[in-house]
Amino acid sequence: MEFYVNKVKASAPYITLEDVVSGVKQYVSMALLILGDYFMVVAALLTAEYIRAHLSGGYIHSDHVFRVSKFMIFGMVPAFYLAFLAFSGMYIKRLPFVKSLEHIFSISLYVALLCIFLTYFAGMATSTSRLFVAISWILSFVYLAGFRYLTKRMLVKMGLWEKPVIIIGAGKTAELLANRFANEPGLGYVIKGLVEDNPSQRNITKQYPVIGSFAQVERAVLDSHVKDVIIAVPGLKREALTDLVCRVQPLVKNIAIIPDLFGVPLSNMEVETLVNEKIVMLKVQNNLSKLGNRIVKRIFDIVVGSALVVMLALVLAGLMVLVKLDSKGPAIYTGKRMGKKGRPFSCYKFRTMYENADAVLEEHFLQYPEARDDWEKFAKLKGHDPRVTKVGNWLRKYSLDELPQLINVLFGEMSLVGPRPYLPEEKKRMNGKASTILETVPGITGLWQVSGRNEIEFGGRLELDTWYVRNWSLWYDIIILVKTVGVVLRKEGAY
Repeated sequence: MEFYVNKVKASAPYITLEDVVSGVKQYVSMALLILGDYFMVVAALLTAEYIRAHLSGGYIHSDHVFRVSKFMIFGMVPAFYLAFLAFSGMYIKRLPFVKSLEHIFSISLYVALLCIFLTYFAGMATSTSRLFVAISWILSFVYLAGFRYLTKRMLVKMGLWEKPVIIIGAGKTAELLANRFANEPGLGYVIKGLVEDNPSQRNITKQYPVIGSFAQVERAVLDSHVKDVIIAVPGLKREALTDLVCRVQPLVKNIAIIPDLFGVPLSNMEVETLVNEKIVMLKVQNNLSKLGNRIVKRIFDIVVGSALVVMLALVLAGLMVLVKLDSKGPAIYTGKRMGKKGRPFSCYKFRTMYENADAVLEEHFLQYPEARDDWEKFAKLKGHDPRVTKVGNWLRKYSLDELPQLINVLFGEMSLVGPRPYLPEEKKRMNGKASTILETVPGITGLWQVSGRNEIEFGGRLELDTWYVRNWSLWYDIIILVKTVGVVLRKEGAY
């Protein structure tokens, strides 16, 4: 869950000892991160130089020993990284780890492209190793990501990266915030107290102290000496919210307001202000409706999909033999699914059921009527499914039955990541969400796959697929693919 946060800055009424200590901690943390980033980039370049030189000596024919100028390793390239990191706010912003990875990945790519451009402009393109550039790009990303993950955790334990906050409100939104802060210790947010009118009715108040009510908010904030406040009451009326902000703003440095935007696409949201009219405009984009994004997604599918087909060719052949030996029928099952714009296509899977599966299912419903409820909720049978073969059961546990869909990906009928491939007869149950979900092709895996798989009810899958289409980014696809590997190996929600 992500939140759009509107920050309102205010000057503290006077400088206190806490302000000085907080400022020192911030600058020490920033200095440590800058120094660490510098050494990580240098280490990545030296490692890439060593690997490239070793390869040139044993595996790549070369008439000279590979070397990179010291100025590039210790000066130019690290300076580029530090500049991009600073410009992206990576020394100030408190981003979730996944979002931080996205920024580091983009920065590493930008620096690699910039170095290629500069060497070409300087007439050094022929003497520059493309392998060195590629290795240094990958290693810089890995080293920086690993360093920042570990360092921020260390800084939090040392008390240097902590940011005390007070949350106004103690409802579901506040609970979501508290859970995120607990699951993302690298953010550094520490909840020092809650402001709530009905604390006895809230679960979160068992974890954090209630330091006042809405009527006592000024005294609660002043007594806490906390300079950052989050207003997590999205249902509050405009007049009450405005009054709350005006009362708290002079007492703190920053106020974060969580508006009632749940379900609205958040990725690439832009904020514009019309000062004279006192209006804030939030520009929301439907990412997969853009031609450029669809082209990028298709190129990614072709490149990665082709590589996977080549790498898994022997595995695919072996699984086909196992399916054939286990039971009668073809190794590949072809089922009709809805593709982009609802157009039907043939979806390939390894056959995991007996040939008379429909008859077996009806007989199962007669013997176990309660099983029909699972079928209606999940479009799957939980527990024992008499239609599934022995090999099919094993294939399903590890989602190996879906590997033939790589062919659908290469044909452009599916994507590596996307919404669930829905059956044509399920369109009626999709209600108004069908138009959004069917804007793009379905995926072999998706947000539903890494969020619970078959444990999620049909309506929950629709919500996840709708969110994915509206908030798509290439980075989300990469993260979902990586998470899918872990989910499959742990067999989470598989049956």
